[in-house]
Amino acid sequence: MRANGPVSPSIPPPAPPATELRVHLTLLLVQTAFGGFHVVAKAVLAHLPPLALAGLRVGLATPLLVLLAWRHDRVLPGRRDLPLLVLLGGLGVFANQILFINGLRFTTAINASILMPSLPVFAAAAAALLGIERLAPRRVLGILLSVGGALLLANPLRFAADRPMAIGNLMILGNCLCYALFLVLQRPLLQRLPWRTVIAWSFVFGGGGVLLLGVPSLVSLDVAQVPASAWWGLAYIVLLPTVFGYAASTWAVRRSSPALVAAYTTLQPLVAAVLAAAFLGERFGWVEGAGFAAIAAGLWLVSAAPSPSRT
Repeated sequence: MRANGPVSPSIPPPAPPATELRVHLTLLLVQTAFGGFHVVAKAVLAHLPPLALAGLRVGLATPLLVLLAWRHDRVLPGRRDLPLLVLLGGLGVFANQILFINGLRFTTAINASILMPSLPVFAAAAAALLGIERLAPRRVLGILLSVGGALLLANPLRFAADRPMAIGNLMILGNCLCYALFLVLQRPLLQRLPWRTVIAWSFVFGGGGVLLLGVPSLVSLDVAQVPASAWWGLAYIVLLPTVFGYAASTWAVRRSSPALVAAYTTLQPLVAAVLAAAFLGERFGWVEGAGFAAIAAGLWLVSAAPSPSRT
């Protein structure tokens, strides 16, 4: 056991300037996992209260992330890093998950997919305003192209906004803002701590609050009335969009940039469209093709544009 010092042999060497192919492949897998989360979570919420689902999600994911970090890093963060880790936990775990789970209860999966493309816009603006990342015109154009492609796929004309849904829509937007800040604020900390340690301690601090809020719902939960399909859905949520999704995104921020990781969230409507075509027999037509082309072009511009860090 050792505390974090000025130089730690556990921290990998600085990321190369060019984004590696494995970063893109990893982010594709992450967004595939997140793309199914909207639908799976909506189905699970028919059997589990939102706070019970959130509590089980972090209660099961946190020990797995801590075990992963301890096995590979064996690093304890120093005192100067604790406030930022608490903030990351509050934004990326506590606020992000509470807002999303409750927002999805009031709104629809379609609305959520339409609102999610706001995330890379929030991330780009936060990175520029906080001086963490310079945004070249090429990168801004790439973000706008990706967002436009995602909106084309999600079809904003299907957006619903009656009063109950308006509350849910605002929660989903808040979720996007919190997760965008979470990605951006990781960057300076990842210069000092291994990525597994950063995500594990973020869950330790943020997950505790989620679990505390979920205790009343968990205590009153009638486990016998929850069908097996809901437990399988929970397993998916814990292992793929949570443990893998969060850890791999943090790794990708270390290897590339917050703007690129956030831009990849625009693939979620595409994942939903492909799944609908594969399993529901829906047609993948020219509109979907145009949306895919815009997203692909945007991601290429974002990944190709230089983004030297200011930290």
